[in-house]
Amino acid sequence: MRTRPIQGLRYVFGARARTLAVSSKFQMLNFISEMRMEKPTYLQINSTVASLRVTRRTHLERRLTVGFVPTMGALHDGHLALIRRAAKENYCVYVSIYVNPTQFGVTEDFSSYPSTWDSDHNKLMNLFTELKSDHYMGQLSYVFRPTTQDMYPGLPPTSEIDGEGSFVTITPLSRVLEGASRPVFFRGVATVCMKLLNIVQPERVYFGQKDIQQTLVIKRMVEDFHLNTEVRVEPTIREPDGLAMSSRNIYLGQRRREVAPVLILALKAVQKAFADGKRTRVDLLEAAFSVLSAMLEQQNELPPSLRAKFEIDYFSIADPEMMTELEEVSIEHGAIVSGAIKMLPVEDPQKSEYLGLGDGKTTVRLIDNIRLDILTSKLGIVAW
Repeated sequence: MRTRPIQGLRYVFGARARTLAVSSKFQMLNFISEMRMEKPTYLQINSTVASLRVTRRTHLERRLTVGFVPTMGALHDGHLALIRRAAKENYCVYVSIYVNPTQFGVTEDFSSYPSTWDSDHNKLMNLFTELKSDHYMGQLSYVFRPTTQDMYPGLPPTSEIDGEGSFVTITPLSRVLEGASRPVFFRGVATVCMKLLNIVQPERVYFGQKDIQQTLVIKRMVEDFHLNTEVRVEPTIREPDGLAMSSRNIYLGQRRREVAPVLILALKAVQKAFADGKRTRVDLLEAAFSVLSAMLEQQNELPPSLRAKFEIDYFSIADPEMMTELEEVSIEHGAIVSGAIKMLPVEDPQKSEYLGLGDGKTTVRLIDNIRLDILTSKLGIVAW
């Protein structure tokens, strides 16, 4: 008797998803039971390349797909959403936690990046338990916490623009916007991602849209170097007031946190102007800067003990593939509107005030972006 697939019963075993042929309810129950037995009983956490490769080889031999979520730790709901997405599309999910020194410039404080392993570990263990009990999802299987010695076994990493070492550079994408503000940033990102993709060799790798230029750099690298990995970009996860979730938000404290959503408000103003029929760069940027200027003026009128000042790093309306600046946006081709602001150190901090990690002394750089496309022009503002 020829069996017919039960529609909707899908599980990923190879590099592609395949629909399983199940001829009876009994076979379906047996299959679900088999999936239960195959799920790991504990979460592997290790720091060496050799140990990861042993596990990866086992998964490869069993034809179990791997989805990979690279992070620098200080995990938040945005990271967890990426892990859940990877678990929907793969049998195994690997997560890396590594703060990469080569993407920090010599004037940037690499040592101040938040290190929150205890909190990260708790979140990962909770997610491991959640996924383990869901038989239609893959499993969080491996957490990779390499040392810099593991990641850069040859020369110690350097952050100088003309520094020595083995680096991956993706130009011209890496020279504009974030690359112009942070000249070695994308060199460091591309280099560490090349290393991680070579080590993990995942079928799919997952990034958030908040770092849109980074995702374009990684996509270009994967294509140009023929890496056998699919790059997946998932929507930005936001707080209720629209602020994009970021590991750096823990530095903001209460005062700066209240002002930080000005960036998404400026981006949404551009989106509204586009929906209202504005197409030129001048008209669209005017909408953004009116929001930013109003907030700056409001803060400057407050006493130092209450205000939260910020600087505009850049605001861009760019081609969605090359990130080159556009003078006019077409409905068909669209654009990426992105911006960065620097929340300046807190002035005149008060005794009872919550200042965030670093006691309000650290400048906090925030980035965000939205897309302008045919849906934006027809439907208006898309809710976050």
